[in-house]
Amino acid sequence: MATESSGPVGTDRGALARIRGRLEGPNTIGNSRGFWLGFAVAVLALAAFPVVGSGESFSLFLVLALLGLSLSLVWGYSGVLSFGQVVFFGVGGYTFGVVSINFPDPTGITAAAVAGVVGGGVTAALLGYFMFYGGVRDVYVTIITLVTTMAMHTFMAQTAGSAWTIGEAPLGGFNGMPGIPLLELGITGVGSFQFVYNEMSFLGLFAFDPFYYLALALLLATYLGLRVLVNSDFGRVMVAVREDQDRTQMFGYDVKRIKLLTFTLGGALAALSGVLYAARNVYISPPVFALWFATLPVIWVSVGGRKSLLGAVIATIAIEYFRLSVQGEMALVVLGAMLLVFILALPGGIVPWVAGKLSESAVPVSELDDADAPGEVSES
Repeated sequence: MATESSGPVGTDRGALARIRGRLEGPNTIGNSRGFWLGFAVAVLALAAFPVVGSGESFSLFLVLALLGLSLSLVWGYSGVLSFGQVVFFGVGGYTFGVVSINFPDPTGITAAAVAGVVGGGVTAALLGYFMFYGGVRDVYVTIITLVTTMAMHTFMAQTAGSAWTIGEAPLGGFNGMPGIPLLELGITGVGSFQFVYNEMSFLGLFAFDPFYYLALALLLATYLGLRVLVNSDFGRVMVAVREDQDRTQMFGYDVKRIKLLTFTLGGALAALSGVLYAARNVYISPPVFALWFATLPVIWVSVGGRKSLLGAVIATIAIEYFRLSVQGEMALVVLGAMLLVFILALPGGIVPWVAGKLSESAVPVSELDDADAPGEVSES
């Protein structure tokens, strides 16, 4: 009697099935072999991009996509519209700058990167605690995060002069903090690697951009990690809070705790983006707290689809490419008009809309999915 293969092939298939089982679910778009094939092609294309083009500007888009993912998690999956993601972004960047300038060796720079992420997460945790455990809900959370952003912008703009110097690191006021070291991870005396953001030769064969690949790897890991999170038991509770927090609380879940944990994680992700931003530019300034910058993540997530992690990434890259290509005030005018159009015409975002259209196409979803893969391909 034939039995199921227990050899290496069967083991590999079982491992892949378990991995897909963690990555797929009703809260994410793309639960089919066709999606993962396209995803792999897209990742390979991004990996090859610096070889055929310049990854210098594109690395910025990858860094900002992390900021977009942070808001997608907080707003799209727990229902908290936050204009404060740039606060955690800025705290992460400034913390990295202060620590790395004072300790410019590999160990110090590595510690600075960790401190930046932790600093942003702690800031989010403190703000979130006072909001959620203070009974603040709905639009008032949005107002508080907006006011916090404006207050940080005003405060950091006036931090000029020696009185606002931390060790060897001047905050610089509106002129910003120059002289931030390049990101160099490792331990002094043991080994380290410097992630420069400009192109360098790789064995004399082709241009190699270490920072670009670091940003790509972190974005990929974050996206996949968030897919696992939102499809987990915790993720399902997050979505329940988004849909009806009173009913979720009635079933015995600690809604305040769920919101606080999600808000803190979103703050840490935004801070990671800020650390990479400061390291890439070797500079950071108060405009990272500006109101216009705070609205950008909202536009990215709204256009891409606030309930779609993939939508946040795609929209961030596309919109930032457009904004930096056009530049000037006209770019912001166009982005504002784009936000209005998408809110009125496609309130769910473009990526969920496209996914819905594809699911209605002639090819049945069941033919694209494995027998053990979940059948849903779009988010509710």
